[in-house]
Amino acid sequence: MILFTDSGSDLPKKFFDEHDVVLFPLRVHLNNQEYPDIIGVDLKEFYDEMRKGAAPKTSQVSPEDFYNTFEKYAKEGEEGIYISFSSQLSGTYNTAVMIAEQLREKYPDFKLNMIDTKCASLGQGLVVKKAVELRDAGVPFDELAEKVENYANHMQHIFTVENLDYLARGGRISKSSAFFGGLMSIKPILHVEDGKLIPLEKVRGRKKALARMVEMMAERGGDFSNKIVGISHGDDLETVEELKKLIEAKLHPKGFDVTMVGAVIGSHSGPGTLAIFFTDQDYKE
Repeated sequence: MILFTDSGSDLPKKFFDEHDVVLFPLRVHLNNQEYPDIIGVDLKEFYDEMRKGAAPKTSQVSPEDFYNTFEKYAKEGEEGIYISFSSQLSGTYNTAVMIAEQLREKYPDFKLNMIDTKCASLGQGLVVKKAVELRDAGVPFDELAEKVENYANHMQHIFTVENLDYLARGGRISKSSAFFGGLMSIKPILHVEDGKLIPLEKVRGRKKALARMVEMMAERGGDFSNKIVGISHGDDLETVEELKKLIEAKLHPKGFDVTMVGAVIGSHSGPGTLAIFFTDQDYKE
């Protein structure tokens, strides 16, 4: 069984090498150059360029990349599961579905399950990790797909950004909101609902935003003693450490999984983004 995902998952390059997961990188366009996300971008340099004023653009996985890769495994008689970035945030999932349908005409026996996780960043990454864990435990194809979909449906995302201008540039908030929010040190707290970015609250100042995010975790996540909490950040490890201490003191999770926000998502959220991911209190294995 082959597991596929895309770079919306924000997992580090070595993860894909070590766990035999096929990666489809989305593309980032920075300073007149195009790079494949995760494998072709130094993230510290990327965020430094953004701090200097660079305005990266992004594009989805090409149909050719999907076709060539899926066909390779179809020819080999493999079966696969593609764990995708939210279809509400990128056209990548819909392109993959279209290509899979084309391939089935040529390879009618090719078993390829497409999962729209409705997740992003390490929320999607944790779903991929769950799929790897189940595959390595020998869980059969159909059961694995069902369990992965269930896990994705219970994934919570809570995040804040350092600078509202990047969300304004991507059309997520109005430019005037960004301007006045910046003047007043307003930090929005957002989440992902049915795959879309939804603003939840506006909080004055970074420290208050972090404290409120941890309160929201407690409200949504229930007992954390057996949960791994994912944290992704836009090149701000110092604040990650501060956030981990707050979460540890209040919720005592089993552990943390920390990664940097990749270039494609980071292009829209900017340096200093902080996001927390965990399963909700209704999740059952």
